[in-house]
Amino acid sequence: MKLTSLQPQLTELLNENTLDVDHKLTQVCEILKQNVAHYDWVGFYFKNGDKDELKLRAFAGEPTDHTIIPFGKGICGQVAVSNENFLVDDVSAQDNYIACSIHVKSEAVIPLFLDGENIGQIDIDSHTPNAFTKEDEDFLEWVNAQVAKVL
Repeated sequence: MKLTSLQPQLTELLNENTLDVDHKLTQVCEILKQNVAHYDWVGFYFKNGDKDELKLRAFAGEPTDHTIIPFGKGICGQVAVSNENFLVDDVSAQDNYIACSIHVKSEAVIPLFLDGENIGQIDIDSHTPNAFTKEDEDFLEWVNAQVAKVL
């Protein structure tokens, strides 16, 4: 499946005027998880007020205990500091990885910018090793750019 084939559905959802932002974010997570075979958990984390931490705002997949992540901790916390995409082929090889599930083999975290500021990120966990490609990275950057428009 071409990831770009999901763009019209996501665009329509995000442009829907009757839904609040949290509902839209949850639906984006659900669409991605249901339609992309190697996306086993999809979530949006956002900066938690003035604190140097991320707070889970929306997700699809198994519930997680990691609803708050300090900046610098784990892959998500590193992206909050680095402002750079982070595709992890093998989470077990990462010293700073926060295990959410024993089934997670790879992870993609893409920062979400609003007016040039990193305000959050999309986090994708996969049960497949080496799951993420440049196509995933480009597509998730597009998703975040669309999400930023409704924040």
